[in-house]
Amino acid sequence: MTTEGAQLGASFDLSQFYQVFFEEAGENLDRMEQLLLALDVAAADDEALNAIFRCAHSIKGGAATFGFGDVAELTHEMETLLDKLRRHELQPATAMVDCLLACGDALKAQLARHQNGVGEEVEVTQLLSALRALVQGQLPPTAAAAPAPVVANREAEAVHAKAPAPPEQGQARSLELVLGPLADASVADSLAELFTEIEGLGRIEPLDGGQAENGLRRFKLVTTSLESELLDLFAFHVAKEQVRFQPLAATPADSGLFEPLPERPPAPVAPETAASAAPRAARAEPRAAASPEASTLRVAVEKVDQLINLVGELVITQAMLAQKSRALDPVLHQQMLAGLTDLDRNTRDLQEAVMSIRMIPMSTVFNRFPRMLRDLAGRLGKKVELLTQGEATELDKGLIEKITDPLTHLVRNACDHGIESPQERLAAGKLETGTITLSASHQGGSIVIEVRDDGRGLSRDKLLRKARERGLAAPDTLSDAEVWALIFEPGFSTAEQITDVSGRGVGMDVVKKNIAALSGTVEIDARPGQGMRVSVRLPLTLAIMDGMSVRVGDECYILPLPSVVESFQVAPEMVKTVGTSGRVVDVRSEYLPVVDLDRLFEVPRSEPGSGSAIMVVVEAEGGRVALMVDELLGQQQVVVKNLETNYRRVSDISGATIMGDGRVALILDVGSLVRRTRQ
Repeated sequence: MTTEGAQLGASFDLSQFYQVFFEEAGENLDRMEQLLLALDVAAADDEALNAIFRCAHSIKGGAATFGFGDVAELTHEMETLLDKLRRHELQPATAMVDCLLACGDALKAQLARHQNGVGEEVEVTQLLSALRALVQGQLPPTAAAAPAPVVANREAEAVHAKAPAPPEQGQARSLELVLGPLADASVADSLAELFTEIEGLGRIEPLDGGQAENGLRRFKLVTTSLESELLDLFAFHVAKEQVRFQPLAATPADSGLFEPLPERPPAPVAPETAASAAPRAARAEPRAAASPEASTLRVAVEKVDQLINLVGELVITQAMLAQKSRALDPVLHQQMLAGLTDLDRNTRDLQEAVMSIRMIPMSTVFNRFPRMLRDLAGRLGKKVELLTQGEATELDKGLIEKITDPLTHLVRNACDHGIESPQERLAAGKLETGTITLSASHQGGSIVIEVRDDGRGLSRDKLLRKARERGLAAPDTLSDAEVWALIFEPGFSTAEQITDVSGRGVGMDVVKKNIAALSGTVEIDARPGQGMRVSVRLPLTLAIMDGMSVRVGDECYILPLPSVVESFQVAPEMVKTVGTSGRVVDVRSEYLPVVDLDRLFEVPRSEPGSGSAIMVVVEAEGGRVALMVDELLGQQQVVVKNLETNYRRVSDISGATIMGDGRVALILDVGSLVRRTRQ
């Protein structure tokens, strides 16, 4: 820990702010990476360079305050390079972007080490040397030839040249510090302690006898630090919006430094020491008044999950009350039934509102791919452009976490197998830069995520040949969709050479298995020489689903509503026997496999000889089956309970729910039933 961090820690405990710092630092690193990846080194935008600088500067300020010296040292060197870039003292180059991206990776490792309190120190000596060399203008030969930045506006360039130079480091200056109306006397005392305890920071003297004038408090500062550095240091005592620096001659009462604030009493200060009370008061009241961050509240995921579980129990209780109320006389119990109707409506509204809390935009997943593709394309010697569509489409947080790995494999596969080398693309009459498109959209009660590329696509003949070499049944009569689905077979690969990227014969089968575990499906469409599209369809959430309840004997089963195609009354002549035990049903000249649920789950029959008279057609994984049931009970929303967690894994069952009468109903795994008929 640095001297400053140790001295600050002696006056009050900074650990209460660690989590906020780590979260904000992570957000700044993600933002910085996105800006660097989007940066055009040939014509770098000044605002983009300033934004990148601010990200590094914010991390540096927080790290210095908490005593994370390694983070502060690395960000300081990054800040030096970025400062020269934004002041046009250096020309942007690809080598600089590469180095800054590598520094971002190192910072993530350093922050993870500090946050977890374990791990070895991250080695950044080479990065520091590279940064210092770049600051001196020493570029690798390939980077030195990068085109100079284009200045689109000569007037802007002239104004920039006339801007006053920043004060030299180490030069003492006198400033006037003005604190806004929401900064009380305890905040001023805490700032005074900072200057007393941090060696070399300078000194602070109250003006106007230390009394507030027009709601503002004024101080004289003598310091060698930059205003931005002081602002970061003060941020743990008072909101940045309540701090202003100005020349000593200015009159704060007439300068309009602070926007008018609504009249309200200041936040109460707990009877603690001023040093420990000030940070909490400053972060609570001033930020709520002046910062847009007040519209966001950080809540632990465990609390949200607990809330969702409680709402699920409320939905079950409401369903029980609704079922019991059907036996009541509507004339005698009119008021109670009206209240139950209101309860039903309010429960649904509450359920939708709570579920929306866990919904996260797909941009959180999409944002990690530009960097990955940039590095991967460089290793493969390819030129790839990534396009994203529908980043604002929302998906449940639990699904977001679990779909990231399958999507990562699909994107890597598209870059390695799909996109050709620049020479191959030019020879085929294509642009040398390939395109990979990630899109997300809502379709009904599901979300569809697509990974598309304009590469070489799939070869039907090659897939069939590989399948036969592996002993798979692959007749020429297979449809294109069935041929493309061969790549999901375990160990199947068309790669001519095994690399560390893909082509090891594993992966696509795991992708399909992981997506199926999320009650999703995956489909492939490809055109030789034109590209390939992989479509992943997922439910919006795994906590609550729309289902159709059916009766088999005395048991009730739930079918996921998106999987249900149709239902019909079955006649004996419609069912044909295949082989010794298999049966199919003729549905408009299409023969579908029949699944007898009573035989599959060994449902006892109260009356011997009674059988099912209704069939429900369901589809999943590109196939359809007909389920034999006794009765359709209706559609309803059900709260999904994990059967494996609460009991054990059961074949052909994906979960369970509690019905309105208190009985447990099993949710059928339609994908598993389709696979059973194929086998």
